[in-house]
Amino acid sequence: MIKRFSVLYVGQIDLDNVGAEGTPADERRYTNQQLVQGYDNAVALAKHMDGLGFYCLWTAEHHFQREGYEVFPNLILLGVHLAGLTKNLKFGAAFNIVPMWHPLRLAEDFAVADILTGGRLIFGVGRGYHSREVETFGAPVIDNDANKELFEEQMEIILKAFNEDSFSHKGKHYTIPADVPYRGYQLKDVTLVPRPVNLPVEIWQPIASGRTLSYIAQKGIKGMVALTGEILAEQIIRTYQEESAKVGRVLDLGQDMALGIGFCIGDSQEAAINQVRPYHDERYKWFAPFGFVRYTDSQGRPWGTPGAPVGVPGIEDGVQQKAWFCGPPEQFISFLQELEQKYPGLEDLILQWPEGMPWPEFRDQLSAFAEHVMPAFTTQGTAAVVGDGND
Repeated sequence: MIKRFSVLYVGQIDLDNVGAEGTPADERRYTNQQLVQGYDNAVALAKHMDGLGFYCLWTAEHHFQREGYEVFPNLILLGVHLAGLTKNLKFGAAFNIVPMWHPLRLAEDFAVADILTGGRLIFGVGRGYHSREVETFGAPVIDNDANKELFEEQMEIILKAFNEDSFSHKGKHYTIPADVPYRGYQLKDVTLVPRPVNLPVEIWQPIASGRTLSYIAQKGIKGMVALTGEILAEQIIRTYQEESAKVGRVLDLGQDMALGIGFCIGDSQEAAINQVRPYHDERYKWFAPFGFVRYTDSQGRPWGTPGAPVGVPGIEDGVQQKAWFCGPPEQFISFLQELEQKYPGLEDLILQWPEGMPWPEFRDQLSAFAEHVMPAFTTQGTAAVVGDGND
């Protein structure tokens, strides 16, 4: 049953001239003063969510995005800051792009954040997909096999660092500790100082194509499926359950998974579709060239594969695929209740802040959701709106 409601904010600023016919994504340029607006948005969003009883604010790590879509390069640092401004809200990494980090530095930074925030940060990991950022940091991403190999070795190190009092590692990419003398003896192992105090560390990873399902199931990593058509989402969720069972993790369908959807609440489906259309279209102007249209045709073939649709979807496609909800609150409740029936183990729902939607508009959407939808599923929801997100 759905218990927790969160928000994914990838870090967009207030984009101008949005929509299918608006400024082309690659032509957007913003000054540094404009780009830092994403941090003001994050503070306002975190305070508003905290007052409304939401569970977690998820943010995304990206680099060099002068286009203004995703402007947060360090989610741990951001999460620690936001935790100091709020009381209960958790802060999740969706996701720390591991190939751009030294695994020990990432493990250390998270451990410090875990201690400083009293366990209010959630660890998320990803392999990356932007060649501009991953390859510039000296890691492979165009070569998928090399990226996978590096990532899995890094994760082996991170898990050792979190869970073992002392450890060593010798692999293709890393030798830990360095084979050097230290204070009269030869190094044989090291200890992460500090280690997280909230153990075991809860770890999440995105699932797009499904190629990582076996790996994350074996490692006990939880999976996030976002803005994915219902046929593909069901395939992923069922496969995760099956792969988990192979290693002795018997899960209800949807357990240890989070489902992310786009949404817009309005008086009618038509009104909500028209309201969110330019922001939906702006999102896919940016994401479709990366292959992030996670919809299928009626035969289950993902968009972009032979025989399936190709190109940028419209909001009607998203609603038809049940990756987006548009309509009145009572219909939203029914939509989520159907998800509960389909996935009895599903506990986490993540709402997407549509790219380009101004903060005041999205603030009102969250307030409406917290007042009219959330109380049907959890006692965290409150009818009162606490604060306006600007205090």
